[in-house]
Amino acid sequence: MSAEASSKQGRSAAEIIQQINVKNAKLLALILVIGFVIYHGMLHLRYGIDSCKWLLSDGRYKGDQEWQPYGCMMHHYSQTDTRRCLRYLAFWGKHNHFVFIGDSRIRQLYMAFLNHLDPRENTGTTIPPDRHHSDLSFGDSKLRLRVEFIWSPYVSKHMIDDFQNWKNENEPPSVIVAGSATWSIKNSNASVHALEEYSLNLTRLVQAIDTISAKRSRVLWTLQEPVNTEKLLPGRSMITNEQIDMYNKAAMEILQHSAAQLWSSSRLVAQGNLEESLDGLHLGPLALKHDTQILLNMYCNDHMNFNDGTCCSSAEPYTTLQVVTFSILGVSSVLSFVLVIRNWVQKWRGTAPVAYSPLNQMGKQPPESDFYTLITSLARMGIIMAYFFLCDRTNFFMKENKYFSQVSFWLPFGYVFALGLFFTEDSRFTKVLHRDQTDEWKGWMQLVILIYHMTGASGILPIYMHIRVLVSAYLFLSGYGHFCYFWQRGDAGLVRFFQNRGYTFASYWRSETCCLRRMIQVLFRLNFMTVTLCLCMNRPYQFYYFVPLVSFWFLMVYLVLALPPQVTAASSESNPLQYLYLVLKFVGLFSVITILYMSEVFFEKVFVTRPWKALFVTTDDDIHEWWFRWKLDRYSISYGMVFAVAYLLAQRYNFLDDNNHSNLFSPGIALSATLASIIGMGSYTTFSFLCRNKLECNEIHSYTVFVPIVSYIVLRNISGVLRTRYSSFFAWFGRISLELFISQYHIWLAADTHGVLVLVPGYPVLNVMITSFIFVCAAHEVHRLTFVLMPYAVPSDWKLVLRNALLFLVVLVPIGIHDGMF
Repeated sequence: MSAEASSKQGRSAAEIIQQINVKNAKLLALILVIGFVIYHGMLHLRYGIDSCKWLLSDGRYKGDQEWQPYGCMMHHYSQTDTRRCLRYLAFWGKHNHFVFIGDSRIRQLYMAFLNHLDPRENTGTTIPPDRHHSDLSFGDSKLRLRVEFIWSPYVSKHMIDDFQNWKNENEPPSVIVAGSATWSIKNSNASVHALEEYSLNLTRLVQAIDTISAKRSRVLWTLQEPVNTEKLLPGRSMITNEQIDMYNKAAMEILQHSAAQLWSSSRLVAQGNLEESLDGLHLGPLALKHDTQILLNMYCNDHMNFNDGTCCSSAEPYTTLQVVTFSILGVSSVLSFVLVIRNWVQKWRGTAPVAYSPLNQMGKQPPESDFYTLITSLARMGIIMAYFFLCDRTNFFMKENKYFSQVSFWLPFGYVFALGLFFTEDSRFTKVLHRDQTDEWKGWMQLVILIYHMTGASGILPIYMHIRVLVSAYLFLSGYGHFCYFWQRGDAGLVRFFQNRGYTFASYWRSETCCLRRMIQVLFRLNFMTVTLCLCMNRPYQFYYFVPLVSFWFLMVYLVLALPPQVTAASSESNPLQYLYLVLKFVGLFSVITILYMSEVFFEKVFVTRPWKALFVTTDDDIHEWWFRWKLDRYSISYGMVFAVAYLLAQRYNFLDDNNHSNLFSPGIALSATLASIIGMGSYTTFSFLCRNKLECNEIHSYTVFVPIVSYIVLRNISGVLRTRYSSFFAWFGRISLELFISQYHIWLAADTHGVLVLVPGYPVLNVMITSFIFVCAAHEVHRLTFVLMPYAVPSDWKLVLRNALLFLVVLVPIGIHDGMF
């Protein structure tokens, strides 16, 4: 290769690398979203948007036991859930009438259904030999429930007459599950004449099925499950899978244009568990269990509204507030489009376009008169919120249940940390818990939490407890950062209070006007995305529990630091008595927390007081979720403050020196501290394996969580080499950790975190990669837009700040009145 060709190739590669940036990544994400909107739109145009069809037609096994319907989430109905559903429908006057008509396979479904309703009663599930070919029935007057089995092993005049009778009834059965074929195959020795008669009689059923379905009844024709030919008795050897496929094909050709719903997923369920069949013909217990769950999901989901059951469930109705919010964002999008077109036209004519500040300069404050930037930023936010809404408040995109396996959790865990270690570099800071290090810590913790949520690992107790440590570490860092700032700057005024965005140090303005502006700026930065989602997604503030949790605990820190006497580095150095005041403040903080914890009644009275009640209750006006979150990490902020005191005093009295790249302690002390830290982290891990249940673990967690956190800090900082290096990969994610934590609820996970979003059906690994890419790009863009919009929401003129605050109250008061805040 010539030198000139090599040089051209090098320049070409450099140009390609230069195009790999955040801006182009977001553009690619937008193109992908548009592509998937078109793709799923075409799927819905061709196959419809009814997820019941997906539930009854297709699916696959995840792992070795869990059944996953195609494109929707299946709730696991317990006996209590089932009876609650039937009782609810009975209350509204509906007759819960189920009919199973067919051969012995359909009788199996009937028995499995009754056994699910009440396994203790043995309600008709054990059939005497002399009644194997008889009709059976079961009833429960309290539930207005009637379940029947009609023995009809052939599609014959007997079955046709039954359907004709239901056709003439004013209130036919709610659900009819029919199916047969094996008896026709067996008794005709697989003759062609029997298949023709089967098809002819099916044709005679169509009119009755259409009439029954028009009366809001469901008619399910169960396609025949395959057989295990190795286990079949000699008298059934003619029942081959080829014959069964021929009968199924005939049923599909005749009934596909009728109102009957072809239940083909039951065939797939049985096909994946043929080895469980005892005689090669009848279904195994696992297949019957899944079939029963499919029936219940079809019948109950739209009435019970379980978050993890989207199959056969209608989309959540939108509210007036959502309409108004999206209307405002929609108007901004139209205006933005007009302004962009006008700029292009002016540029084409050679005239000066409207001046605006580049949107890619995050953190720089555009001119407050810059209407273009304001409108285009709101338009971008509107597009992102529309994507949020489309993903999690409609049935347009598919959703699937979470499934945990050791491989699905630990494999991405390993990939993420391998990438993090690959992108390590030197930091310009040397202090303990410096900016790069805390960003890195927040980044890898956030990625682990995302993996935990995606894989549904909350059922694994040791993993659950370690995730609780990560959430506590966020609050620990918050307490540490606030105390260090106050100690060094001596400012516990409103500036520092509203300057918080989550664990970062920032310069402050000393004038009162700047203080007020900075105060509202940080409130805006912390709550902008959360409040916008509350308006667009129709969810209460407490739904995004992390923001109210951080806000509340920061308020507690502020009160402790602001109450006189104020203790700072300067005041304590000149007056050692200040240390006593600091101890008393900590005692008071721990005492208040303990008092609130010891009396749940008192706790509820404090937090259900109007008007702030709406900030702490769920949609059902329940405060127990806030109580659980609050008590779980009630001491984490205080631990961070105490650690900050210990660290700052150690610096003052020269117990450690972190102003250089050397180790913190002498070799002997460093070795002892390292060993103690390893033991501390190992002890907590051992505790997480030994405690018996979540309730017991959570009660102990708040008292012991400081051990693994402090142990990690010591291990991470005691060596100068480790302390002054960090992972830029993790730090990048750490800077947008708040947006990642909140965004995951709707555009990565689904159904309020109970499932996962599916853009690429049938390819789970590819789907995770694509949804993750779009999710991260959207979170980063929201993070950037928050900084861009902040100068407009919080202008430099205090009069404009006051005006905007009043406008916000004017908007908030009607919403608060509607939600019962006043």
